[in-house]
Amino acid sequence: MSLETTKNRKFNTEQFEEILIYFTTAIHTKNSESEILWDIAKNCIAKLGFIDCVIYLVDYKNKCLEQIAAYGPKNPKDYEIYKPVSISLGEGITGNVAITGEAEIINDTTVDPRYLIDDARRFSEICVPILADNKVIGVIDCESPEKDFFTKQHLRILKAIASITGIKLYQLRFEQKVKAEQEKLLQAQKEMVDLKLKVLRSQMNPHFVFNALNAIQYFITSGNQKRALNYLSVFSKLIRFYLKHIENDTLYLTDEIEMLKRYLILQKLRYNDQVSYSFSVKENVKNKDAVIPSFVLQTLFENIIEHAIFNQYKNFSINTLVSVKTKRVKVKIDFRYDVSDEKKVKYVPEYRNQLLKWQDQIRYLKRLKKYDITKKVVFEKNEKINGGTIVIGFPIIH
Repeated sequence: MSLETTKNRKFNTEQFEEILIYFTTAIHTKNSESEILWDIAKNCIAKLGFIDCVIYLVDYKNKCLEQIAAYGPKNPKDYEIYKPVSISLGEGITGNVAITGEAEIINDTTVDPRYLIDDARRFSEICVPILADNKVIGVIDCESPEKDFFTKQHLRILKAIASITGIKLYQLRFEQKVKAEQEKLLQAQKEMVDLKLKVLRSQMNPHFVFNALNAIQYFITSGNQKRALNYLSVFSKLIRFYLKHIENDTLYLTDEIEMLKRYLILQKLRYNDQVSYSFSVKENVKNKDAVIPSFVLQTLFENIIEHAIFNQYKNFSINTLVSVKTKRVKVKIDFRYDVSDEKKVKYVPEYRNQLLKWQDQIRYLKRLKKYDITKKVVFEKNEKINGGTIVIGFPIIH
């Protein structure tokens, strides 16, 4: 269809439908906002016989309108905009339409103080907002060098195009949002799996397992079968507990405490009674129902013990107090030791470098699961005794 530019050109119903059918069909093949807006500028606007058009998208973060696509002098070649500019919301006719959400026809820009000159002055303007979910997300702005150029029919056509565009952009943004959320969820799930694998590697550390088994073997070969059977029972229950609950993000507090006690029993055995411990729980009717994030405490205990043993601390002890309030669990850990006079070994065994730091684990859980976990660490030091206090606060999950 040949469409020459005329001042008061009227479109019949068939021509109007042809433009809308073309645009409605073409828009479904576009997969980005830029493609959609350039198609409006280069095809629909050209079919309307306009000589100048700029299409904006609203940037609410920076409170401005950004030029995305154009037709006419602002588009000298390909898909480029000549000297693109930003317009503040409320600035100029375009900025006002972005605020009000109401289309406007300006028959004579010389008498409208809001008019802004971009590349050149023109004498009439039509501005139509693009709305999505009742919110202005863009503006179609067309100008003409002739006064009184734009008609109510032009306005109806542009409103129809803007309405279709708003629906498509809303759909596109919704799909992008869903995709981004799915990717975020998949990444979070991957990080949680990685975290669980790190925790399992820490719990099933070969040195811990083999040393515990060697200690049990020693009791067997030395004839202390009763003690060997006792420790073997503790070890098997601990391993069974790990395998049973490794997939769980949470555990009952009572189960976590029982697991920690078994772990400390084996660590004491493993290091020939160099480690002493006590575990106290303030009795509370809510204890049995409290659920907390799983396996955070053992990682902490392991780091404390490995640090103490590696540095050859003497008389090392860990005293733990657990208390339960309405919505939170508080774990207070006091650790004390005498500093060895012997020269410390500088070489750090590789497996100890691979231990998951409990701070990293907490950071993962706070970010991925949104758990409100708090921690406070206070170190104490004097001439004879060193140590510190760690207080951890857990939310009761349910």
